[in-house]
Amino acid sequence: MDTIIVYLNNMFASLPRTEQMVMLKQELLGNMEEKYYELKHEGKTENEAVGIVISEFGNIDELVSELGLGEVRKEEGLSMLPMLDELAVEGFIAAKKRSGLLVGWGVGLIMLGAALLILISGLGENGFMDSVFSEDAMSMIGLVPLILLLGPAIALFIYSGTKMERYKYMESGFSLPYPLETYIEQRQSAFAATYTLSLIMGVCLCVLSPIAIFVSSAFGDEYSSYGVAVLLIIVAVAVFLFVYYGNIRGAYQRLLKTGDFSEEKQEEKKEEDRIVGAVAAIIWPLVTCVFLVSGFVFDQWEINWIVFPLTGILFGVFSSVYNMFKKKDAA
Repeated sequence: MDTIIVYLNNMFASLPRTEQMVMLKQELLGNMEEKYYELKHEGKTENEAVGIVISEFGNIDELVSELGLGEVRKEEGLSMLPMLDELAVEGFIAAKKRSGLLVGWGVGLIMLGAALLILISGLGENGFMDSVFSEDAMSMIGLVPLILLLGPAIALFIYSGTKMERYKYMESGFSLPYPLETYIEQRQSAFAATYTLSLIMGVCLCVLSPIAIFVSSAFGDEYSSYGVAVLLIIVAVAVFLFVYYGNIRGAYQRLLKTGDFSEEKQEEKKEEDRIVGAVAAIIWPLVTCVFLVSGFVFDQWEINWIVFPLTGILFGVFSSVYNMFKKKDAA
């Protein structure tokens, strides 16, 4: 019977997954199953029963034509889309996990470099090693770990992108055998609890991170920069959780073509990415310049860190407003 199910799944793999098709498939499966057990009861062997069932129900072209789905099949060209097997699916999910891990570490390294810059500058301001280095020298020394960590971070981003290049073809469309699609849905359901937990933990870390500043400030204003460094490290852990587990969730959504990877969302996302990406390419370098200038020139390390979360919030508001007006225009 397994052979018949696999055969039926392959027949329907190139057809549109409409409610009508699902009902037709279930009806055919029921008829084929009934015929199969009838033949087995008559004493037919496994191969004989399977062969007879497939010969009687194996051609669905007439049914597709009667339902008016023949033209749809040709227009959509689904039969020309690559059919993913289990090996390709597992490879894609594993690649997305590695990509999330690499990007998460890259972001973490950058934020760690910024934290070390603030920490070393704060130590210089408080007279640490003042017999050897001046306050300005300590600020310059703080740039060293930032620059040293920035290089590996960029390398991780580039390497992550190259590892995903082999799956670029999936953006043009693909098909999944029904059993494999069901298997992915089961894995996605099992992963949902893990993703929700990581999301809760990440949000909690972001919300609680300012406590580090309040605690350090309690010992004196001169120690507030230490709290900022701790805050950045805590936020780095939160970002890692968002990126890593978000990438895994994205892998399942890409394979099942749901959520942000549904056909409607993909068209909207292309336009959104183009506009938002252009704005981000201008805003974030300016914010970074403001952060560095306010720190080195005006010595405002204890407060200038706020430009990053503030810009992130404003940027999120901009994206939401843009999407709202975009949907309004479409309506």
